[in-house]
Amino acid sequence: MAKKQILVSMVFAFLVLVSSSSKSHEEEEADRISALPGQPNVSFQQFSGYVTVNKIAGRALFYWLTEASINPLSKPLVIWLNGGPGCSSVAYGASEEIGPFRINKTASGLYLNKFSWNTVSNLLFLETPAGVGNAVTDNYYDNLGTVTYWWSHAMISDKTYQQLINTCDFRRQKESNECESLYSYAMDQEFGNIDQYNIYAPPCNNSDGSRFTRQTMRLPHRPHRIFRQMAGYDPCTEKYAEIYYNRPDVQKALHANTTGIRYKWTACSEVLNRNWNDTDVSVLPIYREMIAGGLRVWVFSGDVDSVVPVTATRYSLAQLKLTTKIPWYPCSDLICP
Repeated sequence: MAKKQILVSMVFAFLVLVSSSSKSHEEEEADRISALPGQPNVSFQQFSGYVTVNKIAGRALFYWLTEASINPLSKPLVIWLNGGPGCSSVAYGASEEIGPFRINKTASGLYLNKFSWNTVSNLLFLETPAGVGNAVTDNYYDNLGTVTYWWSHAMISDKTYQQLINTCDFRRQKESNECESLYSYAMDQEFGNIDQYNIYAPPCNNSDGSRFTRQTMRLPHRPHRIFRQMAGYDPCTEKYAEIYYNRPDVQKALHANTTGIRYKWTACSEVLNRNWNDTDVSVLPIYREMIAGGLRVWVFSGDVDSVVPVTATRYSLAQLKLTTKIPWYPCSDLICP
């Protein structure tokens, strides 16, 4: 039990670094999750709640900590921030990507994720916008790589591709009206009914066959609106998350929505995304600084993801002019050797 307290104290010590407040032992225990509704039995501990970052303004970070399933004190702490900006680390990182649980199709309960990262580390999910994550590497190469991916994967016509290349200034944060209209035409008239986060997966449809309408998002370096969809075997996971985390019993178990906000929780905030202005044009200088300092950096993209495509990542990383130490090799079963 003492060791458990040490780990939790370490997590709160980190939270103190990004906040102006600390939590007492009693408050830490108040954040302990006994069990989430419909959760299978697990051996690891969980904590969630709020840490005040600005008491006067009433701002607080929501966090969810899941300890490593075995020997948590000997495992590293992974801090996970989802991007958007304005999208939820709970909805995506914890519930669809690396967290220990998945939400079932009826949103009535949870089941274990066999690929959870908490088998090898402690996981701390922090909600946005404070410390928001972002998928931008470099504005110009991200946009050029994205349009190139669309064309090379037959998502848009040769004509639209050439118009985008010749009309848009990919270095700008906000594009011209002519460029925006080309983006809109590409997605509305040429993409078709696809999941943009997995172009080969079926989109999420309602039981009556109609398409599940997702929130439209405006990505920071792409001035057009897109449907936020997740890749994977089940394209409706975001839908399940919004149902499950709006349940009063789930919010109570997570110690969430303690002020009784009446509007529904959503996986992404379009208002925040549309008004977010704190984004660097490029993070490549930061990568160079980290590499020079001896830090290892892992940058990756899905090969079926048309929103953060592998072509954009390749274009951006090529600008670092790094030396290849290990030749290209294939990965399989979500794990690289």
